[in-house]
Amino acid sequence: MDITVIGQGSVLATPDILRLHAGVEVRRTSAAEAFAAVRAAAARLAEALRREGVAPDDVTTVELSLGPEYANYPEVAAYRAVQGVEVVVRDLSRADHVIDTVAGVGEEARLNGVAFERSDPAGALAEARVRAFRDAAAKAAQYAELAGRPLGRVTEVSEDLSAGPPRPMARMAAGFAADSEASISPGRQSLTVTVRLGYDFA
Repeated sequence: MDITVIGQGSVLATPDILRLHAGVEVRRTSAAEAFAAVRAAAARLAEALRREGVAPDDVTTVELSLGPEYANYPEVAAYRAVQGVEVVVRDLSRADHVIDTVAGVGEEARLNGVAFERSDPAGALAEARVRAFRDAAAKAAQYAELAGRPLGRVTEVSEDLSAGPPRPMARMAAGFAADSEASISPGRQSLTVTVRLGYDFA
């Protein structure tokens, strides 16, 4: 191998799935009361999401905790119980409705953030690979010219994938009208492929 180059290719893709991190939290004077209360609140949350049309398979329990909170250690002020879920929203036009549903469960409700992703990134990644390969090939050709030697065959190809965080779009995504009252915007996600090419000199 005589030349090794790195190429990058990026494609901006609009996410079509929202992952909502939510849950319920309670404080009670005893551990048993706190646990019973948080389980009851979690059941209300699950039922509310079901009525909103969220499939059971799209709700995953990701946190369950119970423990004391201290006023002056070792004096226990209360017991805190938390049950958290990840909710997959597959229709982004209903994202605000799902979030409102969680908030409507009551004072126990908690919203802990959102994440967006592509359900099928294969097409965007394929285009990113093309761009990365062309970038690397152009660099190799330039180095060969600078070295005054003809470029030979490719001897190595390896890649690295990365997805950048969503960033704001100049216009709203499809399904969100310009005058929509929706407060949730998916932005666009940068999908990047980094390719390493090795060449021989001819």
